[in-house]
Amino acid sequence: MPPRQLRFTSRRAPTKLLLCSIFVILIPLWIIITHRQKISYFFRPLWDKPPPPFQHLSHFYAENVSIPQLCRLHGWSPREHPRNVFDAIIFSNELDMLEIRWNELYPYVTKFVILESNTTFTGIPKPLFFASNRDRFSFAEGKIVHGVFPGRMASSGFHSDPFKLESEQRVAMNMFLRQAGISTGDILIMSDTDEIPSPHTIKLLQWCDGIPPVLHLELKHYMYSFEFPVDYSSWRASVHVYQAWTPYRHSRQSNLILSDAGWHCSFCFRNLREFVFKMTAYSHADRVRRNEFMSYSRIQKLICKGDDLFDMLPEEYSFRELIKKMGSIPRSASAIHLPAYLIQNAEKYKFLLPGGCLREFTDV
Repeated sequence: MPPRQLRFTSRRAPTKLLLCSIFVILIPLWIIITHRQKISYFFRPLWDKPPPPFQHLSHFYAENVSIPQLCRLHGWSPREHPRNVFDAIIFSNELDMLEIRWNELYPYVTKFVILESNTTFTGIPKPLFFASNRDRFSFAEGKIVHGVFPGRMASSGFHSDPFKLESEQRVAMNMFLRQAGISTGDILIMSDTDEIPSPHTIKLLQWCDGIPPVLHLELKHYMYSFEFPVDYSSWRASVHVYQAWTPYRHSRQSNLILSDAGWHCSFCFRNLREFVFKMTAYSHADRVRRNEFMSYSRIQKLICKGDDLFDMLPEEYSFRELIKKMGSIPRSASAIHLPAYLIQNAEKYKFLLPGGCLREFTDV
């Protein structure tokens, strides 16, 4: 008989296979956990559907065209007397944008109704920024109706959901508007501080009969300053012909939207402290996923590049739009068709204009 051949079984092969299997499982798992928000946003076109499209109303305007002619161009009729206009906002800390907004709208607004809270939407104590800077708005003092909403601290256990507190403040605005003297048939502007209707838009709506009772405003959206135009996707601002049942909301309330009706300048702050405050204070504060997100040097770098503060992908419903908006926002050298008060005070607000991306800076 031939001698028996001995077989030696190597243990290296199963060990390598096990290690490869672990890497195959752990690496994708690590990627999913670390970048789950980006992955979710990237595949949003697969799991989410866009809301019904708005019906865009054409918007006609040119200098030296009379209001009766503009009313007729829109299919409306001119009024003998203008409606009262109430501009109602929930205020946080956007003092510069508030100053621009109120100077733009001052000739057309009957009452500036402003409600602020002593806590953020996330339950963090905050100063009453408007109350402590009221002298800055003395030019509008006779039109200002200011109120304070008593917030609740996050530590109390009430209100883990920042959207709930935001909703409560908007509900409180309904009663506050009645205290401010709003009446049936008046014009009510519902928008955030940084969502500024153009003056000619408000003048048109207060002087024309036949306007829709609820009308959203399409605003040109900017990020960080008017140097970084994003698109015309801002729609939450709305104008209402007030009725007793009109609810103060920041959500969709109509299918009608008036085209090119103003400006929305998000995170348009003068000081880096203000960026950090908003990042931790507003309803989407959960987007601050790491402490380094609040580094002043990081924020400054992103502002000047036009990149996203939260390292997020665009929130879009189609792959085409998502891919188109990925990356930095292209700069614009145009300062045309911007708020007049901004241009009249260009030196004071140079941080909002082309070439002014550097902010007041203190490193942390």
